[in-house]
Amino acid sequence: MEWAYAEGTPADSLTVVVLSPTDPMSRGQLRRMAELARDEGFRVRWQEARGGAGAPVRTVRELGPMLRTAERIVIGDPFSRYVQLLLTLVGGRALTVVDDGTATMEFVAQIARGEQLVRWHRRGGRRGPRELVLAPVTFAARKRLTPAPGRPVEVFTSMPVEPPPGVEVTANDYAWTRARFGPPLLTRGADMVGTSLVETGVVGAEQYLDAVEGLARAHGATRYFAHRRESPDKLHRLASVTGLEIVRPDLPLELIARRGPIGESVLSFPSTVVHTLPLALAGTGIKVAVCDIAPEWLRETASPRAGGFLAVVTGTARGVHRLAAPA
Repeated sequence: MEWAYAEGTPADSLTVVVLSPTDPMSRGQLRRMAELARDEGFRVRWQEARGGAGAPVRTVRELGPMLRTAERIVIGDPFSRYVQLLLTLVGGRALTVVDDGTATMEFVAQIARGEQLVRWHRRGGRRGPRELVLAPVTFAARKRLTPAPGRPVEVFTSMPVEPPPGVEVTANDYAWTRARFGPPLLTRGADMVGTSLVETGVVGAEQYLDAVEGLARAHGATRYFAHRRESPDKLHRLASVTGLEIVRPDLPLELIARRGPIGESVLSFPSTVVHTLPLALAGTGIKVAVCDIAPEWLRETASPRAGGFLAVVTGTARGVHRLAAPA
């Protein structure tokens, strides 16, 4: 998160609530980010929101008074069912969505079209029992995330979005990151950035492995910065087949790259970093390059929207070099 969003607002007047995930890598990154937030003067509350069957009820009970009285609510992931549940407790206050993920592009488009909030990589069709039970929560959250008189909605993001009337977009230019870290030490050659496209069922594992091997060989990559959701088994295979050094960052990649050391070139597939890294690394001379996802890499079970969405992610990225898919 860019703390510059709060510029002009006393840090100690804001409380950051972390709804702790169960995934160890995500927890580790959030712990480090919580430390940075405290260093900037923010109050941070670590909420074990998923720690057992009674955790959701306890979380709602403990956070309810804070949510009902806050003048402004800032949320991260509007697709999260947990966040949507908590939004039902929010009164008619100002609401800000802070997210630099590619899902922000889909979120704004769905709000503009009045559609159900569904992550881009998920297939449509019949909803399961869990979705049916949570349908009233999702409906209420979508209503709250839609601007209305006296209920403004702001989106703070580095993603290129076209907001509907009533949604105000504030651009995140990563000024805090550039001021706080770097400039980075550069190493020769290239680094690669991993994605969780295999884990989300979009790209086949073998196709992804072949693509990473081909890119690493063609561009002399030596390190692979893993996405926090990539499975250990896949990463082990990548290391064995490609010889790449696997790095599991303890902070978001924008901060890792800005601190360095980092390669003179950073290679990626369509993902958030093709939009955020050029901003975080502005003025360093580092080249960010993106490799398109070939249609034949997509799994039969992938969402019909996946190919088009990934093409938009690449096509709207500014300040990046385009790479052809390796043969």
